[in-house]
Amino acid sequence: MTVPTALPPCSVLLLAGGRGQRMGGRDKGLLEWRGKPLIAHLHALTRPLTDELIVSCNRNTERYAAYADRLVHDDSPDFPGPLAGIRAGLAAARNPWLLVLPCDAPRLDAGLLYSMRQNAADHPGQPLLLRQGEQWEPLFCLLPKSLGPALERAWQDGERSPRRVLLAHKATALQCPSEDPRLANLNTPQLLADGENEASHHN
Repeated sequence: MTVPTALPPCSVLLLAGGRGQRMGGRDKGLLEWRGKPLIAHLHALTRPLTDELIVSCNRNTERYAAYADRLVHDDSPDFPGPLAGIRAGLAAARNPWLLVLPCDAPRLDAGLLYSMRQNAADHPGQPLLLRQGEQWEPLFCLLPKSLGPALERAWQDGERSPRRVLLAHKATALQCPSEDPRLANLNTPQLLADGENEASHHN
């Protein structure tokens, strides 16, 4: 029997700091899907993986605190985008790796997260991003803590695109099929409702 590569210890960062424009300004992570807030689905999935679960949020901190060991928030008040949350999470993380996931992807599964960590173990020191078909998915990533200073420099230089920053640092890809349902972002009222309808058909 081959011994599997030891999975690197990782902190988890759930991104819930956005403005929620497609949801009419509502706080996306707290919207209900299948009877629970979206953040609760991600919390249940990732809690067994880590001793440090970080949530990036810019409002409703008392509600998010129930799902996190630590909260981080952007250091500017104008919702500067997901790279701000990733930057704060990397600065706060105590483990050598940081698994970053958006709060509005409740169909993620443990198998995919395991594959990400296994892949990162084979490419130490390099960021790992999911690719869906031909498209990079930079908000589903596993980042070495050591990337923090380079990401901070890019931020200070005005960069706001997670994809550009991570690809500039020799990111490796974990390929997923096009239209992979596990990566569906339920980020509009319609998508959220469709997910609920699907659940009732399956029951």
